[in-house]
Amino acid sequence: MRALVSLLCVGFGLAALALALAPAARGLEIPALTADGFAVPRPDPVFAFPRDHGSHPDYKIEWWYLTGHLYANEGAAPRRFGFQATFFRSAAPRAVAANAGPSSFGHDQIYLAHMALIDVSTGRFLHQERLNRAGWDAAASATTLDVRNGDWSLTLADPAAAPGAETLTLVGGIRADARFALTLVPKKPLVRFGAGGYSRKGAAPTAASYYLTFPRLAATGTLTLDGRALRVAGEAWMDHEYSSSQLDQNQVGWDWLSAQLDDGRELMFYRLRTTDGGTDPASTLTWVNRDGHAATAPFRWEPLTTWKSPHTGAIYPQRIRLTTTDPVTGAEAVFLVEPLHPDQELGGSLGGVTYWEGACRVLSPAGAPLGAAYLELTGYDRAVEALR
Repeated sequence: MRALVSLLCVGFGLAALALALAPAARGLEIPALTADGFAVPRPDPVFAFPRDHGSHPDYKIEWWYLTGHLYANEGAAPRRFGFQATFFRSAAPRAVAANAGPSSFGHDQIYLAHMALIDVSTGRFLHQERLNRAGWDAAASATTLDVRNGDWSLTLADPAAAPGAETLTLVGGIRADARFALTLVPKKPLVRFGAGGYSRKGAAPTAASYYLTFPRLAATGTLTLDGRALRVAGEAWMDHEYSSSQLDQNQVGWDWLSAQLDDGRELMFYRLRTTDGGTDPASTLTWVNRDGHAATAPFRWEPLTTWKSPHTGAIYPQRIRLTTTDPVTGAEAVFLVEPLHPDQELGGSLGGVTYWEGACRVLSPAGAPLGAAYLELTGYDRAVEALR
């Protein structure tokens, strides 16, 4: 708790150490399987699409994560919304699935999904989560992107589309309050974070993931809010990660940021927090240049204010100063990340994980607008045990 209240600062040298982790992984004794029988990500991955946009049931955990900013032209100024749509797949331990017997179904894969919407003009925040078993009301294709949880879905419109020519379709909503149907078209090539898509998350040999991202998607479609249909357009970000152990044993959670800058570049940042309030060396910041090329850089992360949730009592950092180095100019770059509304906390009544996931603006130190972002803060209510 003391790490939340005090000013958190990550030195530039820490990120430099993190850069060494991916090459160092080649020297690790990486097991083929975890202790509970799941595949372990390894260096030098070779991906094949559309197959690797789909599910990987040999790995324990997987998610397809969409966040974005939408605008509806109403009146004198566009009406702004932020949205999140996340599909999770989690596999039961192999022994549990095997002992379930051939007559049982839905014991090997569990599907969790979260949807959220913030109406920036009013501060109204809507969210919903669903938990279903495989074969009951949820599924994920292992040959293409086709993930479903009830009537929520994320699909590749044309599975035969060549890499770089994909079109995605997202359908989701929050109870009877909101419904969205969006078409998502990549404006940049797929980015493979880490060493060719192999992303280290800690010192343990199994603490790694495969990390694939569309950092800027043109989003168009319909948002139906309280029965009223609005035509919306904006931009989204999509992460796809799969692994069998996202966190090391001494890690309690993470701070993650995706920022789409007005100059056509993006930033991806994650800070893995340790039990003693420190930062794991695997934490990293990556720039994505205008052509889609990714480059890591040193960083300093300084929360300037906090917000206490009236729902859980958790204390989250809010207004944050992020300092890094511009890979193009070599000069220091300073960004202020500021939530569009403080209360964007999602309760974990079904999945067991409470976290803050919110639409933000990116500003210069002088307050000039520089872009839009989404910020995710986990492990502030309690440690994220499920991803160890």
